[in-house]
Amino acid sequence: MPVQVRELGSDKRRRRDFLDVVETIYRGDPSYVRPLDLEIAGKLDPSKNPFFQHAEGSAWVAYQGERPVGRITAQIDHEHLRIHKDEAGFFGYLDTIEDAEVAAALLDEAAAWLKSRGMKSIRGPYSLSINEELGCLVDGFSHPPMIMMPHHRPYQAGLIERAGFRKLKDFYAWKYGVGEVPIRAQRAHDEIEALPEVSVRLMDPGDVARELDIIIDIFNDAWSDNWGFVPATKAELEKAAKDLELVLMPELTRIVSIDGEPAAVAVGLPNINELIDDFEGKLGPVQIAKLLYRLKVRGPRSGRLYILGIKKKWRNARKYAGLSAYLYVEMNRAAHLLGLRSSELSWTVEDNAPINVGIKLMGGRVYKTSRVFERALV
Repeated sequence: MPVQVRELGSDKRRRRDFLDVVETIYRGDPSYVRPLDLEIAGKLDPSKNPFFQHAEGSAWVAYQGERPVGRITAQIDHEHLRIHKDEAGFFGYLDTIEDAEVAAALLDEAAAWLKSRGMKSIRGPYSLSINEELGCLVDGFSHPPMIMMPHHRPYQAGLIERAGFRKLKDFYAWKYGVGEVPIRAQRAHDEIEALPEVSVRLMDPGDVARELDIIIDIFNDAWSDNWGFVPATKAELEKAAKDLELVLMPELTRIVSIDGEPAAVAVGLPNINELIDDFEGKLGPVQIAKLLYRLKVRGPRSGRLYILGIKKKWRNARKYAGLSAYLYVEMNRAAHLLGLRSSELSWTVEDNAPINVGIKLMGGRVYKTSRVFERALV
């Protein structure tokens, strides 16, 4: 059946179709967890998402007749262009039925939009930036997605490749068993803990502005050499903190200072996806009550290590080489006390050997792989 691709614009029906099309695509997939509609709608709204303070974008839905069969976004991140100067644009939120014509039509529409604005390549999925959901799942389909991580049908990557894309980079998600601390990691933790100049504390929920300044400072320094790095802005972190305020748990945070200077940070998140898997994207009064009960009374059973960063000044000092192991043990202990049974660390880049080797030594194993693809715009 012929495929029509229609831009969202201000059309309310198409915006609803953009959200609801996943019900068709993922029907029968036991691992899929539908994101909250208000979260996705908010990310696509330039008036609500500070990403669009340095970016522009559009979104489309694919139809066969009047039946929605896929969706996609295209975006240009001007902060990425300022830093990398590679004339790369991005696509995201690509979800389709198993139909090569549908996937190609959506990707071609996104590519044309980017090319008309001077981009030389199209890369993705980025939903919407490298600091959010990244990549198309290519391994680990039997595991439900953690909070703010992607999930796709096994055929999706193949449809992207059939549309002329090639692999650019793989990203790993690592699984940890909570409570299991390798002897080597515990020893490194104890050595750091014994240093008199090192102190550690939890984030203070009563002073969010100060804490966000510290996190931004450490994150943007620690991750600045990472592949595709784009600095997080204060406005973006404020938005993320507001979106997550119901589920943020200070117990799953650590800020390490050396001689009174913030040096490292770790932020873990309870896995909200296990708490909303029957919400079907909705968050009304009934769902809020259920979420609060499941979070505060029953408690989550899994979590994600969302941020772990050490300033280069300290990361490269031999004396503090054990800081990453120290944070891992601290977060593992916190998760155990909260009753979590498993944890995910995500993501790391496939060719970041020092980080990946270190995670293996601390007991982590790769259990999911997501892939970013690229195609030249000619």
